[in-house]
Parts: sequence; C-alpha cells; structure tokens
Amino acid sequence: MTNLDELRRDPNALAEHYKAFGVADRILLTGHSHQAWPDVAREGLLEAFADAAEEVDTKWDRAFAKADEMRAGFRALLGDPHGGIALGASTHDLVIRFLSAMDLPRRPRLVTTDGEFHTLRRQLGRLAEEGVEVVRVPAAPVATLAERVAAEVTEDTAAVLVSAVLFETSRLVPGLAHLADVCLSKSVNLVVDAYHALGVVPFSLHDLGLTNAWVLGGGYKYLQLGEGNCFLRMPAHAQELRPVVTGWYAEFGALADERRPGQTAYAAGSDRFAGATYDPTSHYRGARVFRFFAEHGLTPEFLREVSRHQVGFLADGFDKLGLPEDVITRDRETPLDRVGGFLSLKCADAGALQAALAERGVRTDSRGAYLRFGPAPYLSDRQLDSALRVLQEVVNG
Repeated sequence: MTNLDELRRDPNALAEHYKAFGVADRILLTGHSHQAWPDVAREGLLEAFADAAEEVDTKWDRAFAKADEMRAGFRALLGDPHGGIALGASTHDLVIRFLSAMDLPRRPRLVTTDGEFHTLRRQLGRLAEEGVEVVRVPAAPVATLAERVAAEVTEDTAAVLVSAVLFETSRLVPGLAHLADVCLSKSVNLVVDAYHALGVVPFSLHDLGLTNAWVLGGGYKYLQLGEGNCFLRMPAHAQELRPVVTGWYAEFGALADERRPGQTAYAAGSDRFAGATYDPTSHYRGARVFRFFAEHGLTPEFLREVSRHQVGFLADGFDKLGLPEDVITRDRETPLDRVGGFLSLKCADAGALQAALAERGVRTDSRGAYLRFGPAPYLSDRQLDSALRVLQEVVNG
C-alpha cells in the first residue's frame, strides 16, 4: 500500500510503475487533461490482442466480461453497487443517447450552466439553433449555482445538465442535493457530469444525495483508464425510457421477448442505452488499470488526500512567487477544500504561457483564460517545485 510520504519524496514511490510515460524524468502537469497510464496498461492491450487471435469472433464473451469489470469499477467509485451503467466510447455518445430519450416535443426546455465542458456546450448550443429552449445559468458565483439552476426548473423542463466540478476553474459545485430534490419533485431528469471529480474527489451518490440522478463520466483523466472508457449511470426510472438513438446491442436482452409490430424492442437495465459493435481494447486496458489502483491502495479517499496536498503545495508556492497579477493570478477566496484536482491560474494569455512552459519541459494545459496545473500521484514535491520555478522564469522573462 502506498502512503502520502512516499509520494512526496524524490523519487516518488509510484513513478517506477509508469516507466513507459517517463514520469520521473518529465514534469507532466497535464493531470486534469490526460494522466499517464501505469505500465500494466500494456498488459491489458496485449490481452485484448491475444483473445482476438485465439478466439476470433467468439472473443466477445471475454470482451463482455471486461465490460462488466468496467461497470463494477465505476459502480465502486459511485458507491452504487447495483446501479445501471451504460458504457460508451465518449461522453458525447452517451449524452446523445440520453437526449434522444427525452420527450422534447412535450417538454422542450433544457437547463444547464455556462461553465460546462465542450461536450454539453456545443451539443446543447446546436439544439438551441433547432428550436430547443436551452437556459444557461451563469456559473459564477459557484456558491449559489445549484440554487440558481434549481430556480430555472419548470414543468416543461426535460432535463438539467450540470457539472460536479467546473472544468475551467476547478471549483466544486455545492448544493447538488437540493437541485436533485427539486428535479425529482417535478419529474425532471438531472444529469451530473462527474468526469472532473472521479478519481480525485470522492463521489458517493448516497452521501451527495444524488441517488435519483444520472451521472456522466469517464476515465481519460484522473482514473488513468485512457480513451474509450466513458459511462452513464442510470437512475431507476430510466427503465421507462426508449432512446431514439439506439444500437443493436440495446436489443440483446430482448431477443427472446414477444415482438410488438411496429415497436422497437429494448433490453432491460442499462443495456437499453447500449450502442453497437465497438472496439473492446479500451475495456481490457481500463480493467487492468482498475486492478492496479486496487493493488496499490489508490482509493478515492487516498487520492483526494494526495490531490489536496499537491494542489495546496502548488497554490502556496505560486503565492510565494509574487508574480504580477495582471499577467497571472489565482482565486484566493475559495478554500482549497472546495477545489478539485488542479490549480487554475487566470492569465492574460494562458495559451502563450502554456506553450512557453512546454518549451522548457513543463507540460500543462489551458482552457480559455485559464492555465491549469494538473498534478498526479506519480509526481514528487520536487517536480512540482521545479514547475513553479520555470513558471517564474517564463513570466519574468
């Protein structure tokens, strides 16, 4: 089992398990966008090839077993042992299936915020162009965001779509339980995007009061699962829905049912939101990484402890640099326990700073006006300190 003191040291105790990504020799602060994969991920990829070579078309029994491992991994993260989990290659695939199940002709209103990731921002924007009423509630101030979103929930609202952690600013959104209660009282579907929380902020649905919510997420970021590992957690009432965008896998569990002329059949449970033939390689890789996390005690609670230390280390170190605030600054009003897994720095030109840091060997990422320092558990405090020194050099010229 790994402990925090081991991770703070140079070399970091976990780094030896990420040799292929060279995490001990590079400063990869891209953790909010793409964390390194542990070396055992290669085992999953090779196993996928071996199963295909041995079994050919009968490989699917083994592939479906890997898909079940992925569902179990996501259920564990959500503290939802019996929840329905639909899998997809991207959150966009799953959002489209979800939206296609909404009765938009009768309830043509969707409520969201102006702080959502591009998956929702773009698709909802396009739907608005086609006449769907899309209400975007300002994300700031985040302290009242859930309450202000709840005030926009009307009888003709089909769904509310919000984030648990804002992807630009790293702010945790409080009050989601209240929003869930309001949605439930009006039979409105609530979708919580937990992509920027899972693996860095514990997300027990029971503790958060979100047992009646849909939850969207994936493993590209903090979970180190790589591409192609996204999910949609379904509440109990999803059994009544019939998504218009539907693949033939959604019929597997209904093949033996009596056919109703003129009506498309759906399987029970999460399979009714299934797609069609897919590349199972991502599930092999993801299942092996889930096992790696379990082997090394990388639980949500422990990863939160690591993240709070690393983000706090970066925030304290940044403040000590005394950099000009008209060039780069950070939110000092929000307590760090209300911040997710990265330090968000507001910049006059975030893209230019990101490029300049990359030229000096410090990988970060940026979105709009925000430069994002995304640490990961395989980085040592010395590497974080080195990144801050490079930032100082870049800003001061």
